[in-house]
Amino acid sequence: MPNPPVVPSSAEPPVLYAPPELTRENWDRAGGRLLAKLIGEFAYEEILRPVPIGRETTSAPGRHPYVLPVPGQGESDGGLVGFQARRGAYGSWQVDADSIEWTAQQGEPEPLRDPLAFLLRTKHLLGLDGTTLGHLIRELSVTLAADARLDHTALTAAQLADLGYAELEGHQTGHPWLVLNKGRLGFSATDSSRWAPESRRPTRLPWIAVRIGLATYRGVAGLESADTLYSRELDAPTRALFAETLRARGLDPGAYLYLPVHPWQWDDIVLPLFASSVASDEIIPLPADGDLRLPQQSIRTFLNTTHPQRHTVKLPLSILNTLVWRGLPTERTMAAPAVTTWMLGLRDADSFLTDECGVILLGEVASVAVQHPLYDGLDEVPYQYKELLGAIWREPVARHLASGERARTLASLLHVDPQGVAFTAALVARSGLSPRSWLRRLFAALLPPLLRFLYRYGTVFSPHGENAIVVFDDHDVPVRLAVKDFVDDVNVSAQPLPEHDSMPKDVRDVLLTESPGFLTQFIHSGLFVGVFRYLAPLCEEQLGVPESEFWSLVRAEILRHHARFPELKERYEMFDLLTPRIERLCLNRNRLHLDGYRDRAHRPHAAVHGTVANPLHQP
Repeated sequence: MPNPPVVPSSAEPPVLYAPPELTRENWDRAGGRLLAKLIGEFAYEEILRPVPIGRETTSAPGRHPYVLPVPGQGESDGGLVGFQARRGAYGSWQVDADSIEWTAQQGEPEPLRDPLAFLLRTKHLLGLDGTTLGHLIRELSVTLAADARLDHTALTAAQLADLGYAELEGHQTGHPWLVLNKGRLGFSATDSSRWAPESRRPTRLPWIAVRIGLATYRGVAGLESADTLYSRELDAPTRALFAETLRARGLDPGAYLYLPVHPWQWDDIVLPLFASSVASDEIIPLPADGDLRLPQQSIRTFLNTTHPQRHTVKLPLSILNTLVWRGLPTERTMAAPAVTTWMLGLRDADSFLTDECGVILLGEVASVAVQHPLYDGLDEVPYQYKELLGAIWREPVARHLASGERARTLASLLHVDPQGVAFTAALVARSGLSPRSWLRRLFAALLPPLLRFLYRYGTVFSPHGENAIVVFDDHDVPVRLAVKDFVDDVNVSAQPLPEHDSMPKDVRDVLLTESPGFLTQFIHSGLFVGVFRYLAPLCEEQLGVPESEFWSLVRAEILRHHARFPELKERYEMFDLLTPRIERLCLNRNRLHLDGYRDRAHRPHAAVHGTVANPLHQP
């Protein structure tokens, strides 16, 4: 038996490293902003119920003073949290971070900028059990550290406007609705410095070979063969190196499929949980290819910066972030190309979508799914154990852009730089259009394709800020929409429609269905509540467009679409976006009260709590 390798020892102690962004100034600034977001989003979901006092402040019209009584519990003394806030559409809150104060019993008001201190003082008011509180503190701390890093390396709005799509992603601040939007449970501080999008570190991804049978390949027309995909994604010397690596072990390259793997996933998940497959040569590590890639906001998706025309690759990453484990479900990974084929078929047969809208659907054109020998056959185990290994190749947006066009995620429009300048305001200024004209162009680019898919085909995307991509012309005027993430975020009407007759069984089996009345929630919650709820007050503050007018412009674009296709009148009533009230979906309530951090056999869904007034109901 060979001797184990000798690990060299060193008399030198390990060197500890503190990231330069962790300064008191960065921490306090990020903390005040995160605390204002926490109070506002928890109040929106009615986890907290602030009480209005007095009239709007004369120094800041539209803002009203509120207090949040915090009763004492046990050894802790109660007090009051006071702040100023503006109320907006859908019952939203915009809390002024500089106005937040804590007044202890028999004490004087003092500024409050620490969301962790707020969490501890209000833990009983929030109804948190000990387990949830413990994990919540960790997620909040890690999110705050990531925000401090973003502040430390922030660029101005004008500088951001000149960045390319991939580079701009590394400057975004994360999900606007979820307070704990960068918790990344499973990552160490070093992992975050290497793999988080705000680290902006291009990396070369290693690949693995997995024996066919354990791994399954699927591809759209033109990519039916995995070899065709590899010939486009890998240079000839790299393919030869992969084959030679297998032959050197006495293995047949034709018996294996290749796929990239996230280095963290290999070390933390694949080696421990697929150890028997590695031992039996069913999984073979390969070198990295030569391309540099950047992680996008979804953190598990990498965009190729060496060859932007090559596919974006989506990999499983078994960390808990923004409510769910970020793996790739085996069944859905295998179905991704079939879903793409069906969605592209709908678009390509519709002249309105192709000729008038020019909508771009970034297809998930190929996939390799790797089953775990044990977990995939067990329905009762936590879902994260059935999402461990695989890859999805997605069309890059760069391939679809005309000369002079530029793509940016919808989320970027919510960004505000350290000087307080909104990215949207910078783009409007560059466009030369009036703010109202620019907004009309934005809504005309975004809404018609989404409405067409909803009304004509009973199909919705989840057009939140990361999945919806705005394409701009060479003057930074919005001109059309690109959409991604089909297999995870496309839902169809549970009520049968003739347009679904062409849907293949493998697509029907994997796509989620919702009643017509709830299908509209994906546009309301993904786009209107999840993006426009924040964009509207920004436009009022920095562009001079009142929030009421903002929503009137959105409504006008919907009605314009209705007038364009009067033959679909019944569908407008079936999928009613203009109903007086909609259900309030809650993302933070899900974490605090519904699912917490417990394991589940299936992915959680957003909580529903009451209803809110729909700003689109009347002009």
